[in-house]
Amino acid sequence: QVQLVESGGGLVQAGGSLRLSCAASGSFFRRNAMGWYRQVPGKQRELVATISIGGSTTYVESVKGRTTISRDNGKNTVYLQIDSLKPEDTAVYYCAAGLTHTEVASSPRAWGQGTQVTVSS
Repeated sequence: QVQLVESGGGLVQAGGSLRLSCAASGSFFRRNAMGWYRQVPGKQRELVATISIGGSTTYVESVKGRTTISRDNGKNTVYLQIDSLKPEDTAVYYCAAGLTHTEVASSPRAWGQGTQVTVSS
């Protein structure tokens, strides 16, 4: 069974930065595109960013310019760096995996357990 393990969430002041990490098993990670979603209570889970096996990226409009998704294939880890955090970034952030950007964005084949990010004003 594939395990995606997130870390790096916490309480941050508005304007600050945070880097989330998601680790996966080696063989699975190298064969899959990865992505990050976020969810607030009462709302649908929202795609934030994706990264392909080769490193090409996509971002949702609301985080463009202040968010960077990256992957370290040597460490089997995908990262999400969020700068200039806003209170509306408060959510549970989930790591996701799929064979392609499209699969990550539509029907991921694996999910992490989520990590809480809280941005105080």
